[in-house]
Amino acid sequence: MTLTQLRHMSELAKTGSFIKSSENLFVTQPALSRSIKSLEDELGAKLFDRQGRHTTLTAFGEEILRRSQILLDLAKDIKETNRNFKNGLSGQIRIGMGSGPGALLMTKLLEHIAVHYPHLHIEVARGKTGMLIESLRARKLDALIINARSMKPAQDLKMEVIYETPGAFMVRKGHPLRKLKKISIDDLRKYPIASTALSEETEKTIIDRYGKDANLDNLVNIKCSEISSLVEVAQQSNTVLLAIRNSALDLEEIILTPPLNATARFGFVTIENRTESPLLRHVRDFIEKDLSERPNQMTIQKE
Repeated sequence: MTLTQLRHMSELAKTGSFIKSSENLFVTQPALSRSIKSLEDELGAKLFDRQGRHTTLTAFGEEILRRSQILLDLAKDIKETNRNFKNGLSGQIRIGMGSGPGALLMTKLLEHIAVHYPHLHIEVARGKTGMLIESLRARKLDALIINARSMKPAQDLKMEVIYETPGAFMVRKGHPLRKLKKISIDDLRKYPIASTALSEETEKTIIDRYGKDANLDNLVNIKCSEISSLVEVAQQSNTVLLAIRNSALDLEEIILTPPLNATARFGFVTIENRTESPLLRHVRDFIEKDLSERPNQMTIQKE
């Protein structure tokens, strides 16, 4: 079994076509067929089902591909590490960010890289948690910073909570709600309420505090994946923003009766058993330092 055979298998699983895979790998179709057949003979089982010109992984093939991807990642990391030592801190890093983390971190991270590591190529992708996780698994991203509560546990992914901060209902200065001495959820309902996508756990907290009619479908009527746009809407209108407090420090927090007492957790997510590159460590160190210096941070208990 060789890394070349595993790369051949990975490419064939991706394209489902011997013709397309041989073109992408710059080998002849017979040579690719021999490589796959030799690997199947060595493992003692079929890796692919052939149906005409289309090829799909068998159940055994899916398991072997998952395990072989770890080896391929390690081989890639070895090459990248060697290149980084030769050229200094250079190369490419791709980070996925959820709405809240993106609002807090993206601009500062890009500024930091531009100033201190001008030869580092960095790409930041924004999107919903499910889409970002799919891109991470496809190796299109190197790491994610997302709402930890929006991700279900998975054996192939590693997540560490790196930041926790309170959530809040917020309004612009001079908002009519600021004139009330005591504010209820019904008072909030008199105005548009905006939010990004929130986790099921957050929704449960809100329902526990304010009743079943406070489910997010009923409560929130302005939804957007970009929290910066929602902050601007709240600044320019009577819209109430439901978000992490640190995402809109120019807005004023509304204290409800009973209080919200909900928090957001940021998780740093990578592929399990994948060696962390020097590039990713630099990015992670900056992110953790930046978050630790922000107000309204809550202590994270390390296990």
